[in-house]
Amino acid sequence: MLRMVPIGVFACLMSVSAGALAEDKPDKPVGFLCCNMRTTGSWISDINYDDKGMKIIPVGTPVAVTGYGHYRVKVDINGKHQAIGNDYSRDLPLDVFAKRYVVADDPAVKLPTFTKKAQEAIASARVALGMTREQVLMSLGYPVSSENPNLGARTWKFWLSSFSEFHVSFDENDLVIEVSGDMETKRQVFLE
Repeated sequence: MLRMVPIGVFACLMSVSAGALAEDKPDKPVGFLCCNMRTTGSWISDINYDDKGMKIIPVGTPVAVTGYGHYRVKVDINGKHQAIGNDYSRDLPLDVFAKRYVVADDPAVKLPTFTKKAQEAIASARVALGMTREQVLMSLGYPVSSENPNLGARTWKFWLSSFSEFHVSFDENDLVIEVSGDMETKRQVFLE
């Protein structure tokens, strides 16, 4: 049996359904890459390993979120489709994860205001003594939240590869005071 639904009720139902759908879908921010990130050409992992064949996409590169998948943020970078994988920060909602990496304001405009040492470290995706937390983030990316739940912690844990863990320690003024790890890893990540 066919039932007639008044138009006002139908419009109200449509508006509720559209609102519910909008809430289920995270925003698609357009902006800039927060930090140096390594890519295979199609995949960027939040762990930011420096595996063979990886290329660095520099901090401040324009980026647009085009969609979301299972633990991934689909992006367009320089006309190329890639995905930023939420491999080790899955405690973060995907929209929060996306907004870590795609920021509204270009962080690269700050580079000329940094010391020459900090500029050199960021350009080479390394860390130097005296860098700020912001500068470390720009250089290395975010430390994965599964191992670094508190970004205010005195030490951040990073990996250059699955077997090359290193730590960046900060003083009470949030400046880098030490970079520790095995000798080979430290040689690759620490700018003296």
